[in-house]
Amino acid sequence: MKELYLPDEMLMSVEKPGRYIGGELNSVIKEKSDYDVHMAICFADVYDIGMSHLGFKLLYHLLNDTGRIWCERVFAPWPDLEDRMREGGYRLFTLESQSEAAGLDMLAFSLQYEMSYTNVVNMLDLAGIPVRSCERGENDPIVFCGGPSANNTEPMADFFDFYNLGEGEEMLPEIAEVFRQCKLAGLGRTETLKKIAAVEGVYVPSFYECEYDSDGFFVSLRPKAEFAGSVPEKIRKRLVSDFETAYLPEKMIVPNIEVVHDRIMLEIFRGCTRGCRFCQAGFIYRPVRERSPETLTEAAKKLLDSTGYEEISLLSLSTSDYSRLGELTDSLLGITAPKRVSLALPSLRLDSFSFELMEKVSAVRKSGLTFAPEAGTQRLRDIINKGVTEEDLLRSCRTAFEGGWITVKLYFMLGLPFETDDDLIGIADLAHKVLALYDEIHAGRKARRPNITVSVSTFVPKPFTPFQWAPQIPVPEIRRRQDVIKQHLSRRISFSWHDPETSVLEGAISRGDRRMGGVIYDVWKAGARFDAWQEYLDYGRWMNAFAANGLHAEDFNRRERSIDEPLPWDHVDVGVTKKFLVRELERAEKGLVTPNCAEKCSGCGVQSYGKGICVGKI
Repeated sequence: MKELYLPDEMLMSVEKPGRYIGGELNSVIKEKSDYDVHMAICFADVYDIGMSHLGFKLLYHLLNDTGRIWCERVFAPWPDLEDRMREGGYRLFTLESQSEAAGLDMLAFSLQYEMSYTNVVNMLDLAGIPVRSCERGENDPIVFCGGPSANNTEPMADFFDFYNLGEGEEMLPEIAEVFRQCKLAGLGRTETLKKIAAVEGVYVPSFYECEYDSDGFFVSLRPKAEFAGSVPEKIRKRLVSDFETAYLPEKMIVPNIEVVHDRIMLEIFRGCTRGCRFCQAGFIYRPVRERSPETLTEAAKKLLDSTGYEEISLLSLSTSDYSRLGELTDSLLGITAPKRVSLALPSLRLDSFSFELMEKVSAVRKSGLTFAPEAGTQRLRDIINKGVTEEDLLRSCRTAFEGGWITVKLYFMLGLPFETDDDLIGIADLAHKVLALYDEIHAGRKARRPNITVSVSTFVPKPFTPFQWAPQIPVPEIRRRQDVIKQHLSRRISFSWHDPETSVLEGAISRGDRRMGGVIYDVWKAGARFDAWQEYLDYGRWMNAFAANGLHAEDFNRRERSIDEPLPWDHVDVGVTKKFLVRELERAEKGLVTPNCAEKCSGCGVQSYGKGICVGKI
């Protein structure tokens, strides 16, 4: 292990110094002779969050298993350490070599959540790298990004040299090799970006320009004259060609400290067939592609041997939709149960929860169950295309309660399009029916008090969903609707909710155009960081930054948009067509459910990729 970048007395004066020392089991150290490209993947949050993210760890190992590349990790230091670093003149550094990040060739940020954007800017500044891409010179690293939030490229376009639009396993080795060839050839920054722009799925913001009308609304984004014909007008996302053979690491870093999700995570399939109309992930990760039980079981064996973890979690958007789930869980339990390793099946749908699945989840140890009805009435569940019923929820809860479970969390959204107070009261009614079911099952015998929680988040309209045109309700209305639910809930039921200000800001940023970069820059200059953490969010500071840039947050989040209006993300092609999204919005207005993709093809557009369950469909 290299000598630590920060002095011991500084590390010992802050919370969790283990976040900053590296040296974890299965982390990668390389000699100078073993690589040509020295880069880092960066997570714009604290170590505890970043090291809980499967995609981040997977891409780390993928890049390090790719020839002639050394990829390190960089996380945002918690404010207690950052303040001391700035006072002492220390810069942002990597974990593996404890080197200053500014000395690397490339920095790749994973954009998971809009409220982490100020952390990106803060990390670049702490590294001593000009935060705006136009201000960087030949000696600065090339800074790029990917991830779900990157699909609307424009709010952060000022800060990144390019975007990786699509799945990292498919693109990152190709991008790194193009950069390596450019570096060896001695090409400058602009010429290197031109070469990288030729990789399908890459978007270089500085090669494009935006146009706004006299009222300040977005009109178009197109290549600048000097790049017309050499860069695409529309950037098409990249998909993993063959998910069955896609990269799966045999080892995975084991964090030094406890993190949020500290376990083996197996991604069993990617995408979702359900089409919930509020869910961005359900559209941008289409089409569904699966791995076989044999491949997953073999990966689990290797990861158990190399990490020593005591839990495996099956990762997907809807685990119970995996076509061979019974076969997979039987195979995994064959290796986990003898070792007292637990098997977790999150993301179980109400309409496919069963006694058999419940037994498998509890084979080693029991944990709480989470079910997501999303809305309190069937009318609204049909509008959002959830595809589950009250009967599904009560059947699943009966199965759980009869099997000995006492902890159930019910997850809902408020502020959904076409929502009324009756839908809010329906949330409380549904929770009371679950409580009454528990009491019925345990009537006449001594039973433990149930732990039933209603958790409510606020709807945020997201790009590439049928609700991308919908308005978001303002903060006072969010609070009023939370109160409606609260007033109708029994004291025997716990109630939790998300911070309204955070949701509203997320809504404004997620549908922002390139002018949002000025807001993000100004709010950062005013001291913003860790805005995803409620104790650090200052809503007034954000409102001041909007005003300073001559903008109104309401124009981005509260305004209902016409389906004919140009959108700041129209230059990105995620496979799902705008025509399909419009059709889904029209069906929502009529309360019509669209069938599961596995049952009937709805013609969303991803058939053009010729992959996954869409193969052979029309």
